[in-house]
Amino acid sequence: MQRTLAVAYGLVAYLIFFATFLWLVAFLAGLPFVPTTVDDGVNGQPLAQAMVVDLALIALFGLQHSVMARPRFKAAWTRIVPSSLERSTYVLAASLMLALLLWFWHPIEGTVWDVRGTAAEPVLWTVFAIGWAVLFISTWLINHFELFGLKQSWNHGRPADPGPAKLREPMFYRYVRHPLYLGFSIAFWSVPFMSIGHLLFVIGMQVYILIGIAHEERDLRAHFGSAYDDYSARVGKLLPGIGRRARPTA
Repeated sequence: MQRTLAVAYGLVAYLIFFATFLWLVAFLAGLPFVPTTVDDGVNGQPLAQAMVVDLALIALFGLQHSVMARPRFKAAWTRIVPSSLERSTYVLAASLMLALLLWFWHPIEGTVWDVRGTAAEPVLWTVFAIGWAVLFISTWLINHFELFGLKQSWNHGRPADPGPAKLREPMFYRYVRHPLYLGFSIAFWSVPFMSIGHLLFVIGMQVYILIGIAHEERDLRAHFGSAYDDYSARVGKLLPGIGRRARPTA
Protein backbone atom coordinates (compact mmCIF):
# COMPACT_ATOMS: atom_id res chain seq x y z
CA MET A 1 0.00 0.00 0.00
CA GLN A 2 2.81 2.44 0.86
CA ARG A 3 4.48 1.81 -2.48
CA THR A 4 1.18 2.31 -4.31
CA LEU A 5 0.70 5.65 -2.55
CA ALA A 6 4.29 6.63 -3.29
CA VAL A 7 3.87 5.85 -6.99
CA ALA A 8 0.57 7.76 -7.06
CA TYR A 9 2.22 10.75 -5.38
CA GLY A 10 5.10 10.71 -7.85
CA LEU A 11 2.71 10.44 -10.79
CA VAL A 12 0.54 13.32 -9.57
CA ALA A 13 3.64 15.49 -9.04
CA TYR A 14 4.81 14.65 -12.56
CA LEU A 15 1.44 15.41 -14.16
CA ILE A 16 1.27 18.76 -12.35
CA PHE A 17 4.77 19.52 -13.58
CA PHE A 18 3.88 18.57 -17.16
CA ALA A 19 0.75 20.73 -17.16
CA THR A 20 2.69 23.68 -15.73
CA PHE A 21 5.47 23.19 -18.24
CA LEU A 22 2.98 23.32 -21.12
CA TRP A 23 1.54 26.47 -19.56
CA LEU A 24 5.03 28.01 -19.58
CA VAL A 25 5.44 27.26 -23.30
CA ALA A 26 2.02 28.74 -24.10
CA PHE A 27 2.66 31.65 -21.70
CA LEU A 28 5.72 32.72 -23.69
CA ALA A 29 4.15 32.00 -27.07
CA GLY A 30 1.05 34.04 -26.21
CA LEU A 31 -1.35 31.18 -26.92
CA PRO A 32 -4.98 31.79 -25.90
CA PHE A 33 -5.87 28.53 -24.13
CA VAL A 34 -3.95 29.14 -20.87
CA PRO A 35 -5.00 31.32 -17.90
CA THR A 36 -2.30 33.97 -18.46
CA THR A 37 0.39 34.85 -20.96
CA VAL A 38 3.45 37.05 -20.63
CA ASP A 39 1.60 40.01 -22.16
CA ASP A 40 -1.89 39.32 -20.83
CA GLY A 41 -2.21 39.03 -17.06
CA VAL A 42 -2.89 41.43 -14.20
CA ASN A 43 -3.27 44.83 -15.86
CA GLY A 44 -3.46 48.46 -14.77
CA GLN A 45 -0.53 48.43 -12.36
CA PRO A 46 2.08 51.24 -12.23
CA LEU A 47 5.30 50.36 -14.02
CA ALA A 48 7.46 50.33 -10.88
CA GLN A 49 4.99 48.14 -9.01
CA ALA A 50 4.70 45.70 -11.93
CA MET A 51 8.49 45.38 -12.16
CA VAL A 52 8.88 44.84 -8.42
CA VAL A 53 6.18 42.14 -8.40
CA ASP A 54 7.60 40.39 -11.46
CA LEU A 55 11.17 40.41 -10.17
CA ALA A 56 9.99 39.16 -6.77
CA LEU A 57 8.15 36.29 -8.44
CA ILE A 58 11.27 35.32 -10.39
CA ALA A 59 13.39 35.58 -7.23
CA LEU A 60 11.00 33.32 -5.28
CA PHE A 61 11.02 30.80 -8.11
CA GLY A 62 14.81 30.83 -8.25
CA LEU A 63 15.18 30.66 -4.47
CA GLN A 64 12.97 27.58 -4.22
CA HIS A 65 14.88 25.86 -7.02
CA SER A 66 18.31 26.68 -5.67
CA VAL A 67 17.65 25.90 -2.01
CA MET A 68 15.75 22.63 -2.47
CA ALA A 69 18.30 21.34 -4.99
CA ARG A 70 21.25 21.67 -2.65
CA PRO A 71 22.64 18.48 -1.06
CA ARG A 72 22.60 19.99 2.44
CA PHE A 73 18.89 20.81 2.16
CA LYS A 74 18.16 17.35 0.76
CA ALA A 75 19.95 15.71 3.67
CA ALA A 76 17.82 17.66 6.14
CA TRP A 77 14.61 17.32 4.13
CA THR A 78 14.83 13.52 3.87
CA ARG A 79 14.59 13.31 7.65
CA ILE A 80 10.97 14.35 7.13
CA VAL A 81 10.16 13.12 3.62
CA PRO A 82 11.16 9.62 2.48
CA SER A 83 14.19 9.78 0.20
CA SER A 84 12.19 8.02 -2.52
CA LEU A 85 9.75 10.95 -2.55
CA GLU A 86 12.29 13.76 -2.17
CA ARG A 87 12.61 14.36 -5.91
CA SER A 88 8.86 14.23 -6.54
CA THR A 89 8.36 16.73 -3.72
CA TYR A 90 10.95 19.01 -5.29
CA VAL A 91 9.23 18.71 -8.69
CA LEU A 92 5.85 19.45 -7.12
CA ALA A 93 7.15 22.50 -5.23
CA ALA A 94 8.91 23.79 -8.34
CA SER A 95 5.76 23.36 -10.41
CA LEU A 96 3.64 25.23 -7.88
CA MET A 97 6.17 28.06 -7.73
CA LEU A 98 6.20 28.28 -11.52
CA ALA A 99 2.39 28.31 -11.60
CA LEU A 100 2.44 31.11 -9.01
CA LEU A 101 4.84 33.10 -11.18
CA LEU A 102 2.75 32.62 -14.33
CA TRP A 103 -0.57 33.36 -12.61
CA PHE A 104 0.50 36.59 -10.91
CA TRP A 105 2.78 37.88 -13.65
CA HIS A 106 2.22 41.58 -14.39
CA PRO A 107 2.57 42.43 -18.10
CA ILE A 108 4.54 45.54 -19.02
CA GLU A 109 3.78 47.29 -22.25
CA GLY A 110 6.38 48.55 -24.70
CA THR A 111 7.95 46.92 -27.72
CA VAL A 112 11.56 45.77 -27.84
CA TRP A 113 11.15 44.14 -31.25
CA ASP A 114 8.23 43.06 -33.41
CA VAL A 115 8.83 41.04 -36.58
CA ARG A 116 5.38 39.49 -36.77
CA GLY A 117 4.18 39.25 -40.35
CA THR A 118 7.71 39.21 -41.74
CA ALA A 119 9.92 36.40 -43.04
CA ALA A 120 11.66 36.33 -39.65
CA GLU A 121 8.52 35.22 -37.78
CA PRO A 122 8.43 31.55 -38.91
CA VAL A 123 12.20 31.34 -38.43
CA LEU A 124 11.93 32.50 -34.83
CA TRP A 125 9.01 30.17 -34.09
CA THR A 126 11.10 27.31 -35.50
CA VAL A 127 14.01 28.20 -33.25
CA PHE A 128 11.55 28.56 -30.34
CA ALA A 129 10.40 24.98 -30.96
CA ILE A 130 14.00 23.78 -31.31
CA GLY A 131 14.82 25.22 -27.89
CA TRP A 132 12.05 23.26 -26.22
CA ALA A 133 13.05 20.15 -28.20
CA VAL A 134 16.65 20.43 -26.99
CA LEU A 135 15.36 20.75 -23.43
CA PHE A 136 12.97 17.80 -23.70
CA ILE A 137 15.48 15.50 -25.40
CA SER A 138 18.12 16.39 -22.82
CA THR A 139 15.87 15.15 -20.00
CA TRP A 140 15.79 11.72 -21.64
CA LEU A 141 19.54 11.68 -22.20
CA ILE A 142 20.14 11.86 -18.43
CA ASN A 143 17.12 9.71 -17.37
CA HIS A 144 13.80 11.52 -17.66
CA PHE A 145 12.02 9.39 -15.08
CA GLU A 146 14.72 9.86 -12.46
CA LEU A 147 14.97 13.59 -13.11
CA PHE A 148 11.28 14.04 -12.30
CA GLY A 149 11.12 11.58 -9.41
CA LEU A 150 9.10 8.79 -11.04
CA LYS A 151 11.89 6.22 -10.81
CA GLN A 152 12.46 6.96 -7.13
CA SER A 153 8.78 6.72 -6.22
CA TRP A 154 8.47 3.47 -8.20
CA ASN A 155 11.34 2.01 -6.15
CA HIS A 156 9.81 3.15 -2.83
CA GLY A 157 10.50 0.57 -0.13
CA ARG A 158 13.10 -1.28 -2.17
CA PRO A 159 16.78 -1.37 -1.18
CA ALA A 160 18.67 1.47 -2.83
CA ASP A 161 21.72 0.47 -4.85
CA PRO A 162 22.91 3.55 -6.73
CA GLY A 163 26.32 2.07 -7.50
CA PRO A 164 29.41 4.16 -8.17
CA ALA A 165 28.92 7.60 -9.69
CA LYS A 166 29.60 7.70 -13.43
CA LEU A 167 29.83 10.81 -15.55
CA ARG A 168 28.22 10.25 -18.95
CA GLU A 169 28.31 12.48 -22.03
CA PRO A 170 25.40 11.46 -24.28
CA MET A 171 24.58 13.47 -27.41
CA PHE A 172 24.20 17.17 -26.49
CA TYR A 173 26.34 16.68 -23.38
CA ARG A 174 29.36 16.10 -25.60
CA TYR A 175 29.18 19.72 -26.72
CA VAL A 176 27.71 21.67 -23.79
CA ARG A 177 27.64 20.87 -20.10
CA HIS A 178 24.12 22.21 -19.55
CA PRO A 179 21.90 21.50 -22.58
CA LEU A 180 18.78 21.74 -20.40
CA TYR A 181 19.59 25.37 -19.65
CA LEU A 182 20.63 25.92 -23.27
CA GLY A 183 17.19 24.75 -24.40
CA PHE A 184 15.51 27.18 -22.01
CA SER A 185 17.75 30.03 -23.18
CA ILE A 186 17.05 29.39 -26.86
CA ALA A 187 13.29 29.24 -26.32
CA PHE A 188 13.17 32.29 -24.04
CA TRP A 189 14.79 34.60 -26.60
CA SER A 190 13.36 33.24 -29.86
CA VAL A 191 10.01 34.99 -30.20
CA PRO A 192 8.85 37.32 -32.99
CA PHE A 193 7.35 39.82 -30.54
CA MET A 194 9.31 40.90 -27.49
CA SER A 195 7.58 43.28 -25.10
CA ILE A 196 9.33 45.00 -22.21
CA GLY A 197 7.56 42.65 -19.81
CA HIS A 198 8.68 39.63 -21.82
CA LEU A 199 12.24 40.95 -21.86
CA LEU A 200 12.12 41.37 -18.07
CA PHE A 201 10.99 37.75 -17.74
CA VAL A 202 13.75 36.52 -20.06
CA ILE A 203 16.53 38.51 -18.40
CA GLY A 204 15.37 37.51 -14.92
CA MET A 205 15.24 33.84 -15.82
CA GLN A 206 18.56 34.05 -17.65
CA VAL A 207 20.20 35.48 -14.54
CA TYR A 208 18.68 32.65 -12.51
CA ILE A 209 20.02 30.13 -15.05
CA LEU A 210 23.56 31.47 -14.64
CA ILE A 211 23.25 31.38 -10.85
CA GLY A 212 21.76 27.88 -10.99
CA ILE A 213 24.62 26.68 -13.19
CA ALA A 214 27.19 28.00 -10.71
CA HIS A 215 25.56 26.09 -7.82
CA GLU A 216 25.01 22.97 -9.92
CA GLU A 217 28.61 22.89 -11.12
CA ARG A 218 29.85 23.11 -7.55
CA ASP A 219 27.66 20.14 -6.60
CA LEU A 220 28.70 18.13 -9.67
CA ARG A 221 32.35 18.80 -8.98
CA ALA A 222 31.92 17.62 -5.40
CA HIS A 223 30.08 14.51 -6.64
CA PHE A 224 32.27 13.47 -9.58
CA GLY A 225 35.60 15.00 -8.55
CA SER A 226 38.39 15.12 -11.13
CA ALA A 227 36.18 13.52 -13.78
CA TYR A 228 34.04 16.65 -13.81
CA ASP A 229 37.12 18.87 -13.85
CA ASP A 230 38.29 17.07 -17.01
CA TYR A 231 34.81 17.33 -18.54
CA SER A 232 34.62 21.06 -17.76
CA ALA A 233 38.01 21.62 -19.37
CA ARG A 234 36.88 19.94 -22.62
CA VAL A 235 33.24 21.01 -22.98
CA GLY A 236 31.68 24.48 -23.03
CA LYS A 237 29.16 25.61 -20.44
CA LEU A 238 26.16 26.79 -22.49
CA LEU A 239 27.72 27.08 -25.95
CA PRO A 240 30.21 24.70 -27.60
CA GLY A 241 33.77 25.71 -26.80
CA ILE A 242 32.72 28.67 -24.62
CA GLY A 243 32.97 28.62 -20.84
CA ARG A 244 35.46 25.79 -20.49
CA ARG A 245 37.18 25.76 -17.12
CA ALA A 246 40.90 25.39 -16.57
CA ARG A 247 41.86 22.20 -14.76
CA PRO A 248 42.69 22.94 -11.12
CA THR A 249 46.37 22.86 -10.32
CA ALA A 250 47.66 20.56 -7.63
